[in-house]
Amino acid sequence: MGFLSRGLVERKAADPLEVWAEIARAGRMSKAGATVNLETAFKVSVVFACLKVLSQGCAQVPFKLFQAAEVNGLEKILPARDHRLYDLMSVAPNDWTTSFEFRETMVIHAALGNAYAFKVRNTRGELVELILLDPGKVEKVQADDWSIKWKLNGTTGTIEFPADAIWHVRGPSWNGIVGMDVLTHAKEALGLTIATEESHATTHAKGVQTSGVYSVDGNLSPVQYAQLKKWLMDEHVGAKNVGVPMILDRGAKWFSQQMTGRDAQHLETRKFQIEEICRFFGVMPIMIGYSDKATTYASAEQMFLAHVVHCLSPWFARIEQSADLHLLSRKERERGLYFKFIAAGLLRGASKDRAEYLSRALGAGGSPAWMTQDEARALEELNPMGGDASQLPPAPNAPQP
Repeated sequence: MGFLSRGLVERKAADPLEVWAEIARAGRMSKAGATVNLETAFKVSVVFACLKVLSQGCAQVPFKLFQAAEVNGLEKILPARDHRLYDLMSVAPNDWTTSFEFRETMVIHAALGNAYAFKVRNTRGELVELILLDPGKVEKVQADDWSIKWKLNGTTGTIEFPADAIWHVRGPSWNGIVGMDVLTHAKEALGLTIATEESHATTHAKGVQTSGVYSVDGNLSPVQYAQLKKWLMDEHVGAKNVGVPMILDRGAKWFSQQMTGRDAQHLETRKFQIEEICRFFGVMPIMIGYSDKATTYASAEQMFLAHVVHCLSPWFARIEQSADLHLLSRKERERGLYFKFIAAGLLRGASKDRAEYLSRALGAGGSPAWMTQDEARALEELNPMGGDASQLPPAPNAPQP
């Protein structure tokens, strides 16, 4: 039996279900041969890490409703604790989801394109709950008159809702209606990452020693071929057999015909793909635990600060403005209500730097104080003392009464 005929005999018939599944996935097939969808993308550690960095960065920061109001002739910013949305966004958007969990999931959805939350109202039209929706089941439609309506696909069919029924937070958008599908645009980068990881895993599964051709003199009978193949698979294939010497007889020769992992530059390719995927998500590689260059304490500190300024802050602004537009009425915005992330904690430096900053704020060094002791204590989450601690200390050169 010849080589080609044996190969044809051993080939298994394709599973029809697999064929149809492959056809259904053809639109997301990358040039590297790997299928890119939500399931495969989440298995890529870089994607999962980038989404965690973005979502948890937005979820760990307090997100509160404030109101600008005039008090005793001064414009002040006060927490709007008496408003229903204050508790809804800072504590629990619904009975089974915390504010952290809600914003974490919302940013994961938005970072991949679009996030949707259904607005539940009571009989008086007041917003009482926010329920996250599966982005794959929501369709946003713009009519010829520019009006918006929603189509929600459920188990019983499709239901239409008016524009104000859903809070939509979209990622970067081309048409201004829905966010761009990040997995589609990053398909080739993700496909190469998946293919490289699979290739690397296969190399270790079949042994770090390369594959090739085992050549013997004369023809082999089917029984001899089966015995020789079994011997090779049992004794010389697999990670457990790496480094085991091969003993050849009957003039047999081994011809290696496959690149090694080093030849294929697996490690270099995988390192490059980490940076490539981070570019799509706008996350600095150091934030997901990867740094291909030596970093000092000072440079790392600046990178973390740059992460807050250039990566998280745009997401803060995106969500704040979206919440102002979709959760507050025009009259409420005119009254000075607005949402705000309290990101000051993320910008804190070391204890020594923090102490120097507060000292300057309280008037140390001869400059006028611009913060009271109680305001400084509030930044450190300490209770106010009242009395003189709530008043600005006199300027160094101010005349004494």
